[in-house]
Amino acid sequence: MIFSEKLQILRKSKGYTQESLAESLHVSRQAVAKWEAGMAYPDVSNLIQISNLFNVTVDYLVRDQDCGASPAAQPQGDLEELISFRLKANLNTYAAFGEEYPSTRLDSHDFRFSEGRYTYHDSYLGGERFAGQEAIWRDGHAVYAMNYMGRVLGDNFSGNFLKEALRAATPAMPYRGPEYYQSGQYTYKCKLTGDARWFQGYEEIYCTHEKVYECTFHGLLFFLSQKEK
Repeated sequence: MIFSEKLQILRKSKGYTQESLAESLHVSRQAVAKWEAGMAYPDVSNLIQISNLFNVTVDYLVRDQDCGASPAAQPQGDLEELISFRLKANLNTYAAFGEEYPSTRLDSHDFRFSEGRYTYHDSYLGGERFAGQEAIWRDGHAVYAMNYMGRVLGDNFSGNFLKEALRAATPAMPYRGPEYYQSGQYTYKCKLTGDARWFQGYEEIYCTHEKVYECTFHGLLFFLSQKEK
């Protein structure tokens, strides 16, 4: 992932518009727009300001990198097993029109799926404006958590299409949906920074050319093996 993509995700995940980010950095909105379009690059002083504002390193900002699900510090077999379960849970709960689990909080919508050593639980509040958390336990111990927050932006939003896109998640992008998914007049896009150890992302849906939905998310992987703590 290149700098322009990272900047967009960081900005949106923290709720900044291009205008408000430009104001915080004491630059013009056009400068931010050019950085995000890949037409220009911030100087060193601006990079330092960006790193301080979003609590990331300058090295992270300037180094192009792939975003994947496999952290080097995590035993590969354990991680693959967790991801496989996460994708299976996705096909048995909200995204697959699964039956809701009894509410665990006032006014919450809950989904749960268990298989073997693993249990998945998703709980969210709201409807067109929503916030929630997914978590996975192995042998009764928490190993993964992700928080998400989103909103519907247009009357042409389709919840069925969102679920269809989420069901298309892959082992390379197991957190929400795939990087790109299209069906009929709807297009789903998801951008991500980090990996399973510590990640944040932003997803959006367009109906033709109108943006009708957006959601930010962030999460982390707890070490699966006691020896890795």
